[in-house]
Amino acid sequence: MPALTLAMDSEKDSQVATATEPAVRAVKERDADVTLKIIEDHGHEIGPLTPEKEKKLRRKLYLHIMVLVSAINLILFVDKSSLGYAAILGLFEETGISKAQYNNLNTFFYVGYLVAQWPGHYLMQRLPFGRFVAVVVFCWAVIIFLHCVATNYAGLVVVRILLGAVEAVIVPAIEITIGMFFNREEQSFLQPIFWITCQAAPIVAGFISYGLLWSKGSILPWKLFMITTGGLTFLLSIWTWFCYPNNPSEARFLTLEEKVHVIRRVHSSSQSSIEQKHFKKAQFIETIKDPVSWLFALQAFTLMYSNNLTYGQQNLLTTSLGVTSLGSTLVAVAGGGFGVVVCIIATWALRRWPKELAWHGLIWCLPAIAGGIGMVTIRWTEKIGMLACLLLAGHTYGTTYIIALGWTTSSAAGYTKKLTRNVMFMIGYSVGNLVSPQIWVPSAAPRYYGAWASMIIVAWAGTPAILFVIRFILARRNEERRKWAAELSDDDRDGIVEEVDENGEVVRRKVDLAMLDLTDLENKFFIYPL
Repeated sequence: MPALTLAMDSEKDSQVATATEPAVRAVKERDADVTLKIIEDHGHEIGPLTPEKEKKLRRKLYLHIMVLVSAINLILFVDKSSLGYAAILGLFEETGISKAQYNNLNTFFYVGYLVAQWPGHYLMQRLPFGRFVAVVVFCWAVIIFLHCVATNYAGLVVVRILLGAVEAVIVPAIEITIGMFFNREEQSFLQPIFWITCQAAPIVAGFISYGLLWSKGSILPWKLFMITTGGLTFLLSIWTWFCYPNNPSEARFLTLEEKVHVIRRVHSSSQSSIEQKHFKKAQFIETIKDPVSWLFALQAFTLMYSNNLTYGQQNLLTTSLGVTSLGSTLVAVAGGGFGVVVCIIATWALRRWPKELAWHGLIWCLPAIAGGIGMVTIRWTEKIGMLACLLLAGHTYGTTYIIALGWTTSSAAGYTKKLTRNVMFMIGYSVGNLVSPQIWVPSAAPRYYGAWASMIIVAWAGTPAILFVIRFILARRNEERRKWAAELSDDDRDGIVEEVDENGEVVRRKVDLAMLDLTDLENKFFIYPL
């Protein structure tokens, strides 16, 4: 196991650094958290957060942050699955594409997704966060509209690549936003609630498709689907422009006191910075050297190896079982409803057992394995059994993706390191989705034995195994850090910010260590979530 050997070497280096490195760290003011100024200017004016005020603050954050990011995620996954619904709404008939070309279009979407990862994350760090997200949402609305004028294979290739490029960094941006405003405990149970919108996307898209299949006009239903979803996305971009915050210190819906309390809660919980606008080469290099980053990227690939099942093949598999196009839209709605129930159960389980993320990831891959086995063993004529296994396989493993995505960010500190690890995760995600459509070889239809067998082994058994390796590494680091921290005094737990005054002298100010934008390997007080 090369990855585990590399991890052991990294742990030895970490242990040596822990034993010799001083606790107090100093950085220049420009390299500190962007929220440092508001805390230094007004933190002394704000008293402690009372339980009553905290309850009110949480409700406000749920209303202004979670509602907006959930709406973005819902429309994102409706748009992402638009080709799958177009396939039963007349796309093949008008464009003349083959099944193999259809699979290629799903792959081309992730070519754009992959290429745009690093440029998108760079712009996300350098530009005002809220405005960046709003412009991206507007661009993807325009590209959805442009699908209507792509009436041949070449045109569809172009718009699918462009759509993948503009959607590439939306999910990481939302994850970072949740990390800016909510503490670790809240993040763990908010993740499944947030991703209910992902599972609900087939319900929305299914009902839209069902209605459009009754249309009798000159415009084919698949184009009406693009016009409808494009219009919804355009309206969403306007809402995002006016309401998406850059960070807690610039959130217009919060009072000054609430801004300070949000920042304090996040820093106290995570021992990590909220935002930093400068790219730090040292953090980039550390991320590349950290074996945990590669393991998260690898499990993103393995799990997404199966993703085309849900977003590209499900409707076609349903119709191949003899279900009508109208009926397949209702099957998609049923699948979405089942996925929502799964997310609700996962939310309860994560609140009940918040420190067992790898076990949660394993549990939600087991139903997918069972569904996959059913799809290759049940007789093809048993339609109800086949449909049940199809939905079981396609709408449960997504919870493991949700858990892993949140864990990827919450187990890293340092803004550049978080962004770099996100890029690595999304590259793994993109490559998995590039490969996923190609395992559905047309000549293997309708049973696709090879596709199902490979998904069971690579995606639904392989991914949990990687998550347990990650857990082993992080648990060892935590054990070493707790022993080290127990020997320190309170004075060793502060950081220093340096700035040059008007006389050219260096002024040193003591601040909370979380304000320094240190990485998790630099800040030995950082405890990894498990």
